Amino acid sequence: MSERVAVIGLGYIGLPTAAILASHGHEVIGVDVNPKHVDAVNRGEVPFVEPDLGTHVAGAVSQGHLRAQADTPDADIYIIAVPTPFKDGNQADLSYIEAATDGIIPHLQGGELIILESTSPPGATQHLADRITAARPELTTNDAESDTNVDVAHCPERVLPGRVMVELVANDRIVGGLTPRAATRAKELYASFCRAEIHLTDAVTAEMAKLTENSFRDVNIAFANELSIIAERLGIDVFELIELANKHPRVNILQPGPGVGGHCIAVDPWFIVSAVPEEAQLIRTAREVNDSKPEYVISQVIGHLDGKDAPVIAALGLAFKPDIDDMRESPALEITRDLAQRLPGATVLAVEPNVEELPARLADFENVQLVGLTEALDRADVVAMLVDHREFKDFQGASELSAPVVDTRGVWR
Repeated sequence: MSERVAVIGLGYIGLPTAAILASHGHEVIGVDVNPKHVDAVNRGEVPFVEPDLGTHVAGAVSQGHLRAQADTPDADIYIIAVPTPFKDGNQADLSYIEAATDGIIPHLQGGELIILESTSPPGATQHLADRITAARPELTTNDAESDTNVDVAHCPERVLPGRVMVELVANDRIVGGLTPRAATRAKELYASFCRAEIHLTDAVTAEMAKLTENSFRDVNIAFANELSIIAERLGIDVFELIELANKHPRVNILQPGPGVGGHCIAVDPWFIVSAVPEEAQLIRTAREVNDSKPEYVISQVIGHLDGKDAPVIAALGLAFKPDIDDMRESPALEITRDLAQRLPGATVLAVEPNVEELPARLADFENVQLVGLTEALDRADVVAMLVDHREFKDFQGASELSAPVVDTRGVWR
C-alpha cells in the first residue's frame, strides 16, 4: 500500500523526486514557498528546464497523484529537498533545512519517516533530529522500538542536471539512517522507483559520501584548470594535451572550463573544509584554484581588447553547464557580470539559448543585452566561450570569425 509523501522544496531535485514517486503510484504533496512553483505544478507544468520532467509532472497531476501547496501537510513520509548554500566564512547555511523541519514538527505523532535529501555537512541529519526532539520532547528519533519514534534518514541526491529523470532510476543510491530501521524504511521507498543498488549505512557516512564524490571531481577539475593556465603559458593546446594524457589506461583527467558552478561541486567541498579545516588542505586548495579561474578568464578577455573604446564583448553561455537554464554558482554568469561592471563603456552581449530574459544578477546593467548567437558574433570585438551549449557546438562558422575567441571549453579549437 502506498503512503502519503510530502516533498518539501520543489526545485531542481525536489520536483523530479516528487514526480517520480507520484508516477510510481504514491500520493505526493509538494510543498514550496514560491507560489510560481506551486501554481506551475498544479497546472501540470515545470517551472525550469529539465528534459522529460514535464511528461512525468503532467501525467502525475492529471492522474491525481501529485499536487502542490504552500503549507506542510500531514504525511507518512517527509522528504526535505531544500537548498544548503554556504554563507560567510564558507560555513553551511542550514536555515532552509531548519525551516522545513519546523514546518514538519507540528504534524508529527510518531511513526513518520523523515528523509533529508539536501546535500549537507556531516552532522546535519542529527541536527535535524535534535531540532525535532527539542521542540517535541515526547518524541524520539533514536528508539526504533518506541511508538513515538520518528525515523530520520539521509539520502543524498546523486543526479546530473539535464539527466535527472534518467539517473533517478538508473543510479545507485546511498541511504544512511540514524537507526537501522530508518535506513531500511527509506530504502523501501526509493526501491519503488530506483532500479539500481541502494546501499545502507549510517547518516553521517551518507552525508560524507556525497561530499566526497563532489570533492573528488572538484580536485580533478582544479588539476585540469591549473593545466589550462600552464598550457597557455607554454603555447600548448590544453584540450589536446588532456586527450593525449587520457590515452593512458589509468589516467582520466576531466575538462577545464571557466571555473566550477552548480549547487554541488562549487559548494560541497567547503562543507568538508569547514568541518575539519586543518586536515582538508588539498580540498581547500582545489576550491581556491577553481574559484580563481573566472578572474583568469576575465584577464584573457580584457587582454584582447587592446584598450579599445566602447568594445563589444560576446559572452556565450550563462548557465553552469551545457543545455540547461540552471545558473546557480555559475562562473559564466559571474564572468559576464564582472565584465559589465568593470567595463562600463563596453557592451556585453549575453547569449543564453535556454532563457528568454536576463537573470536578475544582470538585469540592472544597462550595458548588458540578451541576444542571439548570430547577432553577438556579428557585433563582437572579442568572444568569450563560457558554456558548451549544443547551439554553440553546432555553429559552423567559427573558423571565419574575425574577432578573437577566448574558448574556455574547447568548443571551437
